[in-house]
Amino acid sequence: MMIRTILITTCLSFFLLTSGCNEDLKPSKSGYIIFGHFYGECLGEKCIEIFRLEDDKLFEDSNDRYPSSTGFYVGKWGKLSSQKFNDTKDLTNDFPLDLLNETSTVIGQPDAGDWGGLYIEYNFDGIRKFWLLDQKKSNVPMKYHPFIDKVTEKINQLQ
Repeated sequence: MMIRTILITTCLSFFLLTSGCNEDLKPSKSGYIIFGHFYGECLGEKCIEIFRLEDDKLFEDSNDRYPSSTGFYVGKWGKLSSQKFNDTKDLTNDFPLDLLNETSTVIGQPDAGDWGGLYIEYNFDGIRKFWLLDQKKSNVPMKYHPFIDKVTEKINQLQ
């Protein structure tokens, strides 16, 4: 009887320890990610494209303002189709949580040489932060390269 109790307790402990390990790795469903690109030396509507991905919706900003390094982006959001949401919904899973540990909101030299920058905003579980990322990947730590590629891919799909 004692061996059975120890075995059940051990199995239960193992299950409880391993089942909660991934809870902190991805944002909850409640919140949003804003993503987009910006180019200063550019003409036309496609120079600044900013999107807001939340729950089961995708929105596009119609203000098309050049993002600031000193404050959150304020957009005028219009809802996009369910198909466009479906094309981008996996972006939340690709968000690099290392960004949350960055001490600067500017990573690299976004748009310094007319190669553009990315605006990324994260708002989940009471954490709200934003970053301007250089699109010239040699100016950005390699750990962010896959996310830069994914954001660029999603923006291209939406245009």
